[in-house]
Formats: sequence, C-alpha cells, structure tokens
Amino acid sequence: MARKLFAEWLGTFFLLAVVVGSGIMADRLSGGNSALALLGNTIPTGAILYVMILILGPVSGAHFNPAVTFAFLLSNKISIKNSLAYIIFQILGGITGVIIAHLMFQESIFQTSTTLRTGGDQWISEFVATFGLVQQFLVQFVIVLNQ
Repeated sequence: MARKLFAEWLGTFFLLAVVVGSGIMADRLSGGNSALALLGNTIPTGAILYVMILILGPVSGAHFNPAVTFAFLLSNKISIKNSLAYIIFQILGGITGVIIAHLMFQESIFQTSTTLRTGGDQWISEFVATFGLVQQFLVQFVIVLNQ
C-alpha cells in the first residue's frame, strides 16, 4: 500500500507542478494573448497526465484526483480505507506540487487569486470535466445498481 500511496502522491505532485508551472510560464511568455497562454498550459498538462498514467497506472491505478478515487470507491474497486488514504496523499501531492511550481518561478508560495472562478458557467465546466474523468466508472456503477 505504501507504494500505491507514494505513486498517487508523486503523480499528483507532477500533475499540479506542471499545470501551475506551465500556467505561470505561459502567462509570462504569451504577451497577453490568452489563447496562446491557454495552449501553452493545455499541451504540457495533457502530456504530463499521459506520462504519469503510463508510468504510475500499473502501480496505483493513476487516480491523481479525489473524484476519480470516489468513482473507484462507488464501483467497489477500492475500499473506503484505501480511498481515504489515496485522497489524503493526492491532496498532499497537489499542495507540494503547487508550492514547488511557485518556488521554481519565484512566486509567493501563498497567493490570493484575483480572478473570479465561480458562477453557473464555472460549475457546468467543472461538472463536465469531472464527468469526463469518471464516466466509465459511473456507467459501471449504474449497471451494478440495475442488477
């Protein structure tokens, strides 16, 4: 179990370090072009997610997200005890990854966002993105409920 938890920590660490780090770098280099900044953030994010899933998937299942772990829990592929441990290590990995990205780019470790990230459109996009991550498990869960 220690190997699995370390894999979840490490994968979430790298994922968040790349998401935040590429976001900072893209913002600095894009010259105010939001489309270019978004592209400069999206490509590295997709690439590191692919690499982390390939490397760590065989070890821990490569959840890297509490919503994915919850979907595994709902489909009885992970116990409550293990899912709680996964989620704790994912949160710790994410926090560590963000701190490291901020240090790498000489940013304050703790910051207050100046961008409003709430509203119906934000919640819809979060729902769609999360559903995309866990849809295969939700389908399996519905099938189990109907049996």
